[in-house]
Formats: sequence, structure tokens, C-alpha cells
Amino acid sequence: MQFLVLTQRKLDKFPAELWTPELLETESQRVRTMYTAGSLRSIWRRADMPGAAMIYEATSEEEARALAGSLPLAQRGMIEFPVVTKLEPYQGFGPR
Repeated sequence: MQFLVLTQRKLDKFPAELWTPELLETESQRVRTMYTAGSLRSIWRRADMPGAAMIYEATSEEEARALAGSLPLAQRGMIEFPVVTKLEPYQGFGPR
């Protein structure tokens, strides 16, 4: 199953100067590891606010949340997940 996870930075608690290139590189490394393992299918930067939109391959919402929670920014409490939802096939492509 695939799950959409939207992240949002907690900028009210963590000012811009804390978002260092070194910190973001640890996040990028974890993203690359999950992508290589096949648990993260795709990721985009959000245009509406600082954060990401990610598609995870997981057996349950709990597993998707655990994968997202393994990100270094999540472990530091710097991001939250306002949306975690299972994706279902689009019916418009099915038989008529």
C-alpha cells in the first residue's frame, strides 16, 4: 500500500538559523537510504510552505508513520506530519 505523508517544519519553535546545511544533509542521507530500500517511493518539496510531500510504501498507516518518524528532523521534533493517508487507486482508469 502507498501512503501520502505531508511534513511541515515547526518554524515557530525552531528558527531559521537552526536549519543548518549539516542538519539537512543528515535528513537527505536518511531519505536516500529509505529510497534505496524501496520504502520511500518519491519525495517533493512543498511549494506552499517549508516541508515535503512523500509517498511511502508500507503495510499500514502505523508503518508509514514509523518510517516518517525515523527522519532526523522528526526525531529532533523539528517537523510534524499534518497529513498521513492511505492512497487508493483512481477508479477512472478501471473497466467501464
